[in-house]
Amino acid sequence: MKRYLETLIREDLEKKIILITGPRQTGKTTLAKMLSPDYDYFNFDLSEHRIALKEKSWDRSKALIIFDELHKMKNWKSWLKGIYDVEGIPPSIVVTGSAKLDAYRKVGDSLAGRFFQFRLHPLDLKEIHDILKPEDSSAELDKLLNIGGFPEPFLTGERRFYNRWKKSHLDIILKQDLIDLENVQQVAAMETLIELLKTKVGSPISYSALARDLECSDKTVKRWLTILENMYVVFKVTPFHKKIARSILKAPKYYFYDTGQVPEDPGIRLENLTACALLKGIHFRVDCHGENAALHYVKNKEGKEIDFLVVRDNTPRALIEVKNRAGALSPSFQIFTQYFPDAKRIQVVKELDREKTFPDGAEMRAAHRWLAKMDIGA
Repeated sequence: MKRYLETLIREDLEKKIILITGPRQTGKTTLAKMLSPDYDYFNFDLSEHRIALKEKSWDRSKALIIFDELHKMKNWKSWLKGIYDVEGIPPSIVVTGSAKLDAYRKVGDSLAGRFFQFRLHPLDLKEIHDILKPEDSSAELDKLLNIGGFPEPFLTGERRFYNRWKKSHLDIILKQDLIDLENVQQVAAMETLIELLKTKVGSPISYSALARDLECSDKTVKRWLTILENMYVVFKVTPFHKKIARSILKAPKYYFYDTGQVPEDPGIRLENLTACALLKGIHFRVDCHGENAALHYVKNKEGKEIDFLVVRDNTPRALIEVKNRAGALSPSFQIFTQYFPDAKRIQVVKELDREKTFPDGAEMRAAHRWLAKMDIGA
């Protein structure tokens, strides 16, 4: 299965070090090995590979060298910088990792100017539509809502398999990666934090409320949330408040990369799935095209809210509201349109008999069609 980043990464292999990051088991290593049949592969988790890396004894006649989980090596950035500066390319170098490789700035010299980063996301409806070309995108949407978009469980397609997979997936992150990378010993507290976040998907969170529930300080909660972001368990969507009267300023929302982790509320799951798709599209524009893009939400102190706001080049481009069932167009569009008159207004609905456009330009779109063809660059 050809992944959506493969062609663009190939174009950059002879120019820079390639860093591929993303959640565990999104297919980073598989993607790296697909880039060339002529590769040498090293995983820092394997003792014999660690010895080879220390000796720098890979096969330089190969077209491609792959370093997996290299961020677990002490001072890995300085080590990699030295190789690139002395030996250059070829062979091409790909580094993969399930933690944000740019998050560990304490580990040595910056690789600035020497790498291009690509963030690989789980499957979404657009990638499934483009690559697998299913006959029924609504059935694929239901599958994503039930078992998420991580390749192995999605392609297996069995709920029983997914239930076992997601438990082991989270256990590895919390009981192996978390201790290896962050030296965090409060695994039980982190598990409780994740359970609390599951109940708050789609809602602005209060650090102080979480701190009370966990019986710790606000500072500790913020640190743990940052760690969960760095480990690609959750991602943060912050409020957009520029020039919006009485807007919410600070309270972020958190969503899960694995939609199947979200409680079985169809509306909340659809919102989480849409957040994942939008973030994936934004990271694609940033990583592959060098654009300036971000994902936010908007809400005022009267409680009026739109789920998502896509911003490109510091300009609000699209207001997106997510609903499980058809109904009237959200009245919040009218409130926030005065601040963003040129932004598209799209209400994405799962159970929708007929798509609509309105005289003021607002749209009501079926989720399975809109997500299959979504393009935040449009």
